[in-house]
Amino acid sequence: MITLVIPVYNEEILIEELFKRVQSSMNTMNEEFEVILVDDGSTDNTLTELIRCNEKDKRFKILTLSRNFGHQAAYTAGLSYAKGDYIALMDGDLQDPPELIQSMHNKIITESLDIVYGKRTERKEKFSKRVLIRLFHWIFKKFSNLENIKNIGNFSMMNRKALEAFLSIQEKNRYLPGLRSFIGFKQGFVEYSRPARLIGEPKMSFTKLISLGFDAVFSFSNLPVKICLYSGIIGIVLIFLAVLYIIIGKITGMAPLGWSSIIMSIYFIGSVQLLSVGILGEYIFRIYKETQNRPIFFVRKFID
Repeated sequence: MITLVIPVYNEEILIEELFKRVQSSMNTMNEEFEVILVDDGSTDNTLTELIRCNEKDKRFKILTLSRNFGHQAAYTAGLSYAKGDYIALMDGDLQDPPELIQSMHNKIITESLDIVYGKRTERKEKFSKRVLIRLFHWIFKKFSNLENIKNIGNFSMMNRKALEAFLSIQEKNRYLPGLRSFIGFKQGFVEYSRPARLIGEPKMSFTKLISLGFDAVFSFSNLPVKICLYSGIIGIVLIFLAVLYIIIGKITGMAPLGWSSIIMSIYFIGSVQLLSVGILGEYIFRIYKETQNRPIFFVRKFID
């Protein structure tokens, strides 16, 4: 049996097309399947449209969360309800083509893999967004020490063993591609070109993308700590050079003119300190969230 988990948020205009394409793609696989559509606290008519999908095909099940918990939490909720031997993850905006799920299933079976993920060869989105995402993936790949992490997202399939390992990780600041890489197992990929969004506006705003990027970097990389360290080292070197410059000026009788150099040094050191305190504050806040141990999501209703 195959389970497909799809989180949706305010996607009422896209649900009908999503239903048609997913149903057609899953029917061609000649395997028993279920689709778990996770309504992440939508405020439009998304839930109404999802219920219509369930009425047309009972294999499409609906998991409604009590409020909007975010993309990664919605995936986690859907995965916790999955019954399949193989579990696929796909975004609800159709930028991840459901037609590729069969290729993932064939690859995971024929090559005896535990996880198969979609690797993007290109993205047909705004230039500014593509640049920022490429920059993030380059930084994350370089400093995270994780394998199979560049140019990938949530689009993937895993077997039951990998899913159980994945769900055993209960940290609150979640970045699913990083967690999927962290658990290991035997992994492979299928390449695809990620198309532009078919209808409507992206629900992952620039602010949400930045927040997700911070979750990834702070959870899987020591880059923020290194920034503090290197900033401090640079500050010490500059102060040493400034002191050396003043001593030479006193000896030669050419004392530094004005106070600009002193003021610049104060501002620089102050900026380094504020940056370091801010980064440490991020870590402390994330530690605080983990120690609160609040549930990642709450379910309002499950329609099967």
